[in-house]
Amino acid sequence: MVVGRNFRGEGKKPSNYCSTVSIAVFVAFCLVGIWIVMSSINPIQNSVIQVSDPINEGKHIVSENGFKQFEDNISDLPEESTRGDSQTRKSHIGSPLENQDDQKGSENVFDNTAEENQQEVVRDSAGLEKGHGNTTEEKESDRNLNSEFVETENLGGQIDDDRLTSDEGKSDKSVNDDKSGTEKSTDEVTQQDEMDGWTEEERIKKILPSKIKQSTGENDTESDQNSQVSKEISITGNQSETLTEASNESGNLSSKAVEAYNENEPQRSSTSIDSSNYDWKLCKTSAESEYIPCLDNVQAIRKLRSIRHYEHRERHCPDEASTCLVPLPEGYRSPIKWPKSRDMIWYNNAPHTKLVEAKGHQNWVKVTGEYLTFPGGGTQFKHGALHYIEFIQKSLPTIAWGKRSRVILDVGCGVASFGGYLFEKDVLTMSFAPKDVHEAQVQFALERGIPATLGVMGTKRLPFPGSVFDLLHCARCRVPWHEEGGKLLLELNRVLRPGGYFVWSATPVYQKDPENVGIWKDMSKITMSMCWDLVVIGKDKLNGIAAAIYRKPTDNECYYRRLKNEPPMCNESDDPNKAWNISLQDCMHQVPEGASERGSVWPEQWPLRLEKSPYWLDSQSGFYGRAAPVEFTADYKHWKNVIYRSYLNGIGMNWSTVRNVMEMRAVYGGFAAALKNFKVWVMNVVPIDSQDTLALIYERGLFGIYHDWCESFSTYPRSYDLLHADSLFSNLKGRCNIVAVIAEVDRILRPEGYFIVRDNVETISEIESIAKSLNWDVRFSYSKSGEGLLCVQKTFWRPTKVEPILSAIV
Repeated sequence: MVVGRNFRGEGKKPSNYCSTVSIAVFVAFCLVGIWIVMSSINPIQNSVIQVSDPINEGKHIVSENGFKQFEDNISDLPEESTRGDSQTRKSHIGSPLENQDDQKGSENVFDNTAEENQQEVVRDSAGLEKGHGNTTEEKESDRNLNSEFVETENLGGQIDDDRLTSDEGKSDKSVNDDKSGTEKSTDEVTQQDEMDGWTEEERIKKILPSKIKQSTGENDTESDQNSQVSKEISITGNQSETLTEASNESGNLSSKAVEAYNENEPQRSSTSIDSSNYDWKLCKTSAESEYIPCLDNVQAIRKLRSIRHYEHRERHCPDEASTCLVPLPEGYRSPIKWPKSRDMIWYNNAPHTKLVEAKGHQNWVKVTGEYLTFPGGGTQFKHGALHYIEFIQKSLPTIAWGKRSRVILDVGCGVASFGGYLFEKDVLTMSFAPKDVHEAQVQFALERGIPATLGVMGTKRLPFPGSVFDLLHCARCRVPWHEEGGKLLLELNRVLRPGGYFVWSATPVYQKDPENVGIWKDMSKITMSMCWDLVVIGKDKLNGIAAAIYRKPTDNECYYRRLKNEPPMCNESDDPNKAWNISLQDCMHQVPEGASERGSVWPEQWPLRLEKSPYWLDSQSGFYGRAAPVEFTADYKHWKNVIYRSYLNGIGMNWSTVRNVMEMRAVYGGFAAALKNFKVWVMNVVPIDSQDTLALIYERGLFGIYHDWCESFSTYPRSYDLLHADSLFSNLKGRCNIVAVIAEVDRILRPEGYFIVRDNVETISEIESIAKSLNWDVRFSYSKSGEGLLCVQKTFWRPTKVEPILSAIV
């Protein structure tokens, strides 16, 4: 009490006052000195950059900016407040993994990590308050830490943008000027180090959020939530190089922020448009909601001189590409999600019952209330596709589903249950069938989430390169292989890889009536002349059928030994990879035997073949002019970078609704390869006016097709959940009607499906204008240095005006 009073100047000081003051001053100076020394050491520590592979998804780059980098990633900052170094943010996704149990496990791990980071940030914040007091600079530091705390706490949810933006407005200048060396959270660095040795899938699981919002009524919330990531958008130029994240100089803005900014700055990627510039109308055709312009050209079909070779099932495109929009079927609903969709779809989405009546006894499809259900059967496997798949494997174990046999072609696929169940074996099946009396079979397949396309074995080559399929399958596919010297079988020979198998499950293999016996004799003669080896005839007692399995030769020795050159060998000038609108040839191509030729060696087993550059690329130049193996690797890294750092949660998409994906301009297949671990399949389209890389895409265990985007694609309306176009439309200008191409995008894209475009700013602006006129939602729009990225979502809107299409009216 006496000391207290004296300290406040009340009464006389005691005799030891001077010594006490001296000691206190000395201690204070010591503490200040220690604090100064520690402050001088921290900037040195913060200047150390932890180097990480810029492509390994989920990794953070720790740079000199420390906490400032988080501020630069807040979604609603104006451009002038987002200057500085780029920063990679954690990627979020709406349940894209194949294994949902793994995802649930990752949620617990992620939640625990978030709690640890939260506690660490709170301790750091308390330390600063205690050590430094309440100066203006220290308050700003506290805001930074609170912002990071909020981000950590809400990694799976929505950040409080209003509060963060308000605080940011007060402290942005001071932080940018004075806090560039602030240290990053040690927990994040530790977590980063732990992830260095992990596999790609482990990293994805580590960074996934625990919950997603799937309701379409929550789109605005999803847009805000899904925009917390760096935007990597390098589009043009040498795309084979691994591209870095877009720097904060151009801002890391959410879709809402971008749209708001564009309203004030119309010179950016978005432009103000008048929807009346595009007078959209509904297509009035006999096909109604299932109109396919190049397959429903009634006028052209009527003019055909013959339909003996299924000419009426082939493509006959109108002279002028259509710009009308296909109507929705009455009662259309968002498709059921995979994998449930494999077994059932909404009846109103594909309201057809002919197959139910004709094939119900074979368990193709049934009507069950408001659903069409698919028991998994087929003409040759009434007791289910899985048993049939196992039967083939047991008949010839070297087929090795999902390892040696990865990419297969199912001819006359029906409702594609064979390919649908092969997903369980890690097999990717290109199922195809014509639009014929088997009403809507391919439409059913696509609605189920199973890869399929419309096509026919007619007078034209199939739109695939030569020697790309590991196995071909025909289960009573109604193709007359034995006729005209096996001309159609020779087309199968063209697309079958040397050493690949042809599984023919049909009545001539096991029934002994005169007609079937005659067909079997003809087939035996033709296959022997083609040097196909009949490896085995397997018998399936459960289904009461049998299958003959043939193997294509791996060298040319048998061809040289033939007494008759029938069928003849093709001329050397006949390129087996030229397949777009090319007439069938009744000849065989020699098997490649050179050490550096594609097809002379079987590809690596799956999944190694996905990432390993093929041996035959070593001697070739790449798409962009560099060494092909270098471009191959860089392309794969580039797309992993884009998908994991931007697409998964940065552009306003709900990936849990995505199953059927199309890459409209594929190069090396890196985009599809980067989606390997997710519940999607990707149709890689190589445009006919682009360099041909489709065979390489097949080589790595993926598949695709040739196409001319000035024409309609051979698929039903509403087939795909996501269309991705990288530098496509700028290349189409001058050759195609862009409005017609967008109308085609609208035709094949499902309502609530997504359309991602990467191109130059001029093209992005034009497409965004068209998309807005279609009443599509702009989920994300971004531009930098003349390049842009756009993500839009199709809605259920349809115009009221009608445009009769005379060529498609019966």
